[in-house]
Amino acid sequence: MSAEAVGGGQPRDVFLSAFRRHAAGVAVVTAPGPAGFTATSLTSMSLDPPLLSFGISVGSSSWPAIRDADAFVVHILAGDQRDVAELFARKGADRFADRDRWEPLPGGEPLLYGVAAWLLCRTQERFIAGDHRLVVGRVVGGHTDPAHPPLLYHDGGFGALAPHPSDRARSD
Repeated sequence: MSAEAVGGGQPRDVFLSAFRRHAAGVAVVTAPGPAGFTATSLTSMSLDPPLLSFGISVGSSSWPAIRDADAFVVHILAGDQRDVAELFARKGADRFADRDRWEPLPGGEPLLYGVAAWLLCRTQERFIAGDHRLVVGRVVGGHTDPAHPPLLYHDGGFGALAPHPSDRARSD
């Protein structure tokens, strides 16, 4: 690797380019309000206790609800839920207009239907991270559905996870 390759681009441009090459699962985070947004910044942090984190822009219309929420739900979207990812990413969209796609949990947190998994979290911490906030949640409940492979985001587009050929060979 040359010195030009290491320092050749502007940090913001290199950052954006690098993360376009990073495949990420797609999640929707919802909070009472109802409010919600699409997140690809979801990270598992700890098993004991079970903690996860995500980033949210302070300019997001969902930030005030997330900021003030004692609890929220993280939904791991299924491979066939591109429309859900796009709806919750669209500015000004009425994300909860279709009452056949969600229901409120007892605490008011919206639960979306048809997801690969969902996790109910209690807000543990919020940290300043540039123009975003990093929110840490403690998982207190949830459900997984192995019948639904996850939705992925890569290089500006969506896809579904397919088993690697060597994984198929082991299962035969």
